Amino acid sequence: MEEVLNLYQQPYNEGYPVVCMDEASRQLIAETRQPLPLQPGRERRYDYEYRRCGVSNLFMFFEPLATWRHVEVRRRRTMVDWAHCIRILLDDYYPDARRVHLVMDNLNTHRGASLYETFKPAEARRLLDRLEFHYTPKHGSWLNMAEIELSALSRQCLANRIDQMSVMQDRVAKWEEARNELQATANWQFTTIDARIKLRSLYPSINT
Repeated sequence: MEEVLNLYQQPYNEGYPVVCMDEASRQLIAETRQPLPLQPGRERRYDYEYRRCGVSNLFMFFEPLATWRHVEVRRRRTMVDWAHCIRILLDDYYPDARRVHLVMDNLNTHRGASLYETFKPAEARRLLDRLEFHYTPKHGSWLNMAEIELSALSRQCLANRIDQMSVMQDRVAKWEEARNELQATANWQFTTIDARIKLRSLYPSINT
């Protein structure tokens, strides 16, 4: 926990950006009946029945100090999908960074092994040499600021039912562009000192 909090307090360095990464699944859902339109004093109404059309997975990358985010929308959340998202992050968005500090949850797909599973050894090693992993502790995913962005995405963009992958990708891309132009960021206030005071019961203790 303290490693992540100390990382958040570091000044901005474009050569060593701090990027938070998180992912979430979203069902693709179609209407079985036409929703009733808006009326004066009455919101648009949807029938409780729906038809499942598959699942999409959202890979969120968020650099708070640069007020930048990018969301990759894919059909699956395998180690191969994660590995391809990492290569896009490094080669397309941070080609000049010497090393990216990547904050993420401790999932079994979030490993250097996923890169070796997906790419040839030389390519996997090239990518790993430009990464430094920082895992949030168990039951401590709230330390990952990418969760804040996923919450904003869900509220602002995905409140209605979406039935097609192409529509999901289009909506997310427009939200991403608008939010980057707005330069929205997370107002993170929680520090290591706060953790030692408020979460002291979670720290190891030595009984003498």
